[in-house]
Amino acid sequence: MISFFEHFFEIQKAVHQKIFSWIPFSSGDIFYILLGIILIYLIVKCFKKKTRNRSLLKLLVLFNCIYFIYQVCWGMLYFQTPIIKKLPAQNKPSIERAKTLALKYLEKCKATRKLVHEDHHGVFIITDLKSVQEEILFQQNRLPKNITHKEAPEINSFKPSLFRNIMSYTGILGYYNPFTAESQFNPQLPDTLIPFTSAHESSHQLGFAREQEANFIGYLIGTRSDNYDLRYSTEYFTLKSLLNFIADKDPEFVKGILNNYSPQMKKDRSYEKSFILKHQGWVDDFFGFTNNLFLQSNQQEGSITYSYFIDLLMNYEKD
Repeated sequence: MISFFEHFFEIQKAVHQKIFSWIPFSSGDIFYILLGIILIYLIVKCFKKKTRNRSLLKLLVLFNCIYFIYQVCWGMLYFQTPIIKKLPAQNKPSIERAKTLALKYLEKCKATRKLVHEDHHGVFIITDLKSVQEEILFQQNRLPKNITHKEAPEINSFKPSLFRNIMSYTGILGYYNPFTAESQFNPQLPDTLIPFTSAHESSHQLGFAREQEANFIGYLIGTRSDNYDLRYSTEYFTLKSLLNFIADKDPEFVKGILNNYSPQMKKDRSYEKSFILKHQGWVDDFFGFTNNLFLQSNQQEGSITYSYFIDLLMNYEKD
């Protein structure tokens, strides 16, 4: 049955991308806005005695229809064979191995950072976002065959989200819309986050539902790329993930790595931190909590863990 849904996903994705990819704005966001208006209308009707029963029935039917379409188009992909089982070695990640990789990716970040552009404040900027997106689509076809045989249609369906202002206060960097096969990203993010976020969301477009597996596929896309913007963003994400994994066990090592960031990387980190601090608040906490529940209800560990990505990274690097 899972194989059936994997094949069905390829068909519906191809159809949806042909229908929606050419539209310059996010059709999926318009769909969510209309759906939200309908839900609010029906909920208000439920409080009126004359229309209560009929409105409640319509509300339940709508919920069931949306949930059914979601499961058919996307939800069943959470039950695919995990990528970790496709890798030859399945050893638990060790702190020492993570430290070795952190040192490796620190040097990679330093080297790649010298090859990208920056603004007048010395902060990394993307000069050509479209070329980054095209490179992501190109690299999808070069993924290792022992990990995936999923079809890459090379259709550019990356869309800046219409909810960008809200997203900046929620901690959500991007999302995949299973109803329109579009990959949304927040264009207000620091540029260090946008390329890898796009690679991550494109991995969902390929059919990788689990968040940490999408991170891993995004890592494969970015680290193999000749596009320096994409490669730097990916290497920087990988380094931060390793440091987050190490932080509880050896905070002094993490401090040492941070102190050894290049001056350019320190400016990028400072800009990221200022962006996050500026947009923190109860909205961020609320969306973090609800997103964590959503991930756990879909066979995942939750939004705050990097352990599965680190598992994949270490086993792949060892291979």
